Amino acid sequence: MTALTPSTRHLAGLVGGFCGRVAAIVAGFVLMVVGLALGVTMLMLPVGVVVGMTGFALVVGGLFAHLSRDE
Repeated sequence: MTALTPSTRHLAGLVGGFCGRVAAIVAGFVLMVVGLALGVTMLMLPVGVVVGMTGFALVVGGLFAHLSRDE
């Protein structure tokens, strides 16, 4: 196994962080659409609101949240 240079490790960390953010945004968008579909019927409206707001929180978190690791 070859040793990785520090720049390769840094680049891998950036790509991994970006992929995590994109996954959160996509999952949040899917949850918002599902929440909207559930909210169309009056019976599932409370569940649709919760699912939609959870999706919105995931999208906002994926766009604006900044998590830092102290090393």
